[in-house]
Amino acid sequence: MGEERFLVTGAHGCIGAWVVHELIGDGSAVTTFDLSTDPRRLRLLLDDAALAAVPHVAGDISDLAALERALDEHGITNVIHLAALQVPFCRADPPLGARVNVVGTVNVLEAARRRAPALAPVVYASSVGAYDAPEEHAAPSMAGHPGTLYGVFKRANESTASVFWTENGLSSVGLRPHTVYGPGRDQGLTSAATTAMLAAATGVPYRIPFGGAAQLQYARDVARAFIAASFSGHEGASVHNVPGPRVTIAEVVDAIAAAAPESAGTIAFDDVVLPFPDEVDSGSFDEIAPGFASTPLAEGVHATIERFRTLVSEGLVDAPPPA
Repeated sequence: MGEERFLVTGAHGCIGAWVVHELIGDGSAVTTFDLSTDPRRLRLLLDDAALAAVPHVAGDISDLAALERALDEHGITNVIHLAALQVPFCRADPPLGARVNVVGTVNVLEAARRRAPALAPVVYASSVGAYDAPEEHAAPSMAGHPGTLYGVFKRANESTASVFWTENGLSSVGLRPHTVYGPGRDQGLTSAATTAMLAAATGVPYRIPFGGAAQLQYARDVARAFIAASFSGHEGASVHNVPGPRVTIAEVVDAIAAAAPESAGTIAFDDVVLPFPDEVDSGSFDEIAPGFASTPLAEGVHATIERFRTLVSEGLVDAPPPA
């Protein structure tokens, strides 16, 4: 690591907290930017001393001036933009979802444009939700429309980043995570897989409200993917799917039972298909992060359940309500 200084927007979310954790472990300077002043997810990963050493900007990503002040006052060289509202929140309040997810990303790109070439390529979170709503037996496509407003907003961001490159020469890398799991993943449509792991760790029965298959991605791996993209020196505006193994939800339940044998028979799932493809090609990610390796499902589930047991004993996480 060199003299890079990172700004992580949405740092109080799951992926954001893991990115901060990994950057600190790498010895990088990092400033957090989030409307929230409650670092509860960061507390799941960092001790009090490490957390106290991280400067925090309580800012609204839809406020361009606030974002620019944070960049300048903290001497930022690298931006990892993760601030966003998840599927249920975009559905409940579409105008707010658009302000945070779309206007917020435009602000990040515009602030970077004004400071080019002083900043590294902007790295931002898109999503597998940007793909078309799946049709039976059809390959993943972007010829139609996403199945959620969240997906629509994420696709808009990919196009916005492309225009910033063609019109202004601003480089960016968008990454599309699929189904992220691990400590801190407690919001969003697919967070139920992590909730099931917490339920198993605490002896509570739980039913995952979807089935089928998905690419499960351990949160630490996803964080490492964003960091690798920030160090890639990429030129242009590209978007890549984050690697991860395709597994059925039945296999996830089996992995949970293997990691917490006492939970066998208490974790179930519904036969409901998620509104995005269950697997997408991540081959292009090798171009910016050669040799990137994903954590095997069994290993990631075991680590998550063990961490939850520790966090519960420390009073930092509560058992979920039975479902």
